[in-house]
Amino acid sequence: MSVVVKIPTPLRKFAAGQRRVEVPAGTVGAVLSALVTGSPELADRLYAGDGLLKPTVRVFVGETDIEALGGLAADAADGAVVSIIPPVAGA
Repeated sequence: MSVVVKIPTPLRKFAAGQRRVEVPAGTVGAVLSALVTGSPELADRLYAGDGLLKPTVRVFVGETDIEALGGLAADAADGAVVSIIPPVAGA
């Protein structure tokens, strides 16, 4: 049982260039924890010092923002696609 995490282009250099990573299904928090275990350099880009996601990082399960699903406690069931959307600067 696993989910696919899509790694956006700006973060791929911290994930050995991978576009997608397969990790065990579970809560979004557990999915991201498994992702960071395999690619530790991602932790500083995703998490604030308090262990919560940085406010500028958005995470989606399918097409739904996890904030609408319960945050890091949201379910990422087997076969789900989790997408990380990094902050975008500029106008």
